[in-house]
Amino acid sequence: MRLFGLNISISAAAALFLALSFDATAQNTTPVDNAIPLDLPGLTEFAPTGEVPNVGITSQQLRNVELDARLVEGSAPLEHGLVWRIYHPVPGQDGKLPILATSEGGSALISMEPGEYFVHVAFGLAGVTRKLTVPIDGPVDTQDFILNAGGLVLNAISGNDVRIAPAKLKFSIYSEERDANEQRQLIIADVRPNQIVRLNDGIYHVVSEYGSVNAVIRSDLAVSAGKLTEATIQHRAAQITLKLVAEEGGEAIADTAWSITNSAGDLISESVGAFPSLVLAEGDYTAIARHKEQLFRRDFKVAAGFNYDVEVLLQ
Repeated sequence: MRLFGLNISISAAAALFLALSFDATAQNTTPVDNAIPLDLPGLTEFAPTGEVPNVGITSQQLRNVELDARLVEGSAPLEHGLVWRIYHPVPGQDGKLPILATSEGGSALISMEPGEYFVHVAFGLAGVTRKLTVPIDGPVDTQDFILNAGGLVLNAISGNDVRIAPAKLKFSIYSEERDANEQRQLIIADVRPNQIVRLNDGIYHVVSEYGSVNAVIRSDLAVSAGKLTEATIQHRAAQITLKLVAEEGGEAIADTAWSITNSAGDLISESVGAFPSLVLAEGDYTAIARHKEQLFRRDFKVAAGFNYDVEVLLQ
């Protein structure tokens, strides 16, 4: 569907997730014995005196805890792309929770002393943190973490259907909420076209930049858990190339300095060269060329998706 200049496609097909490393349907055939083993340092080694009691557990009495993570409730455990972090529950002198162990891959099998921990699992930029209590005796259940995560793929066109070169396009993803200063939190910058960004379920503010001058589009996009959202953003902009020529269609003259102003007379771009190229948002502009202490100018219009040369005559 098209919404506010966006072409948005949401695919619920599990096969697509499998092809894109979002393994939400394949059965987890990795046995527990082959899960990633980790030796977690004893809890009492990190606890400040008196904060966490020493329960007298020896290395022979460590408990094995299996950790799994799933995109959504009922999906198969993810087999790769996970980062596990185990934290001590008591902050250190720096005010941060000491990290005890990490693991990368899929399911993790961790040996740990009975006690309390915080476990965080990340899948790209999606993640969830949970408190874990390891008992002294009795069964230790497999710990399933539900990420409620999906994927976002961004692209953009100029005008109705003009493809934009990936090198001239980049995206930034921000949180939907604003802080006390009305600022959004940057989640990830410099996202490239067609890059899969893994995010928790929710709404995100996306900034699309075409070129480096003033072609910027802002959009709010929803990411759904267990699905891949593909959004194509429509820019109202075009690429123009500046040329100072002695006659129409002539060779560009070197050693030329350029200034571009908008319809209000504001300076928006400066460059030096025989034929510099830049991307401008749709609108009216003036090109000013300086060559050998002389100024030459031309008014021109930018129409979305229509790339062309702006020639300024040397007269």
